[in-house]
Amino acid sequence: GADGGADTGAIKEVTIDSNASSAGNSALKDPNNILSKRNIYFDFDSDAVKAEYRPIVEAHAKYMQANSNAKMVLQGNTDERGTREYNLSLGQRRAVAVKNALNLLGVKDSQIETVSYGEEKATQNCGGDSCDKDRRVDIVHEGD
Repeated sequence: GADGGADTGAIKEVTIDSNASSAGNSALKDPNNILSKRNIYFDFDSDAVKAEYRPIVEAHAKYMQANSNAKMVLQGNTDERGTREYNLSLGQRRAVAVKNALNLLGVKDSQIETVSYGEEKATQNCGGDSCDKDRRVDIVHEGD
């Protein structure tokens, strides 16, 4: 009856709350949860975080705020074009761009580490513009 309906409503609210904090870790591994998306992709030679990735950044920011002891590493990557030094610098700028976005959303500096791999982890041979998957920041949560 109507009473049962009210109960399930309350249970749902509790579930949502616990997902935000205590069960947060399982949310990270749930493929249906936006938190399972860990890659922010960039345009060639750019460190601008594109609008389409904002929801992912926001979701990770909320998670980090709900879990104040949580830590993450932002790993900047580039494709193989350009010198090694340039790519290390670009990878770092990309990682810092995502970090700045998280900071603006309230995540503490102490929770975020940035590292650049430059072209070290490039997987694709850049024929034409096929290496877009290498131009990215990977979000790695502690304990992943």
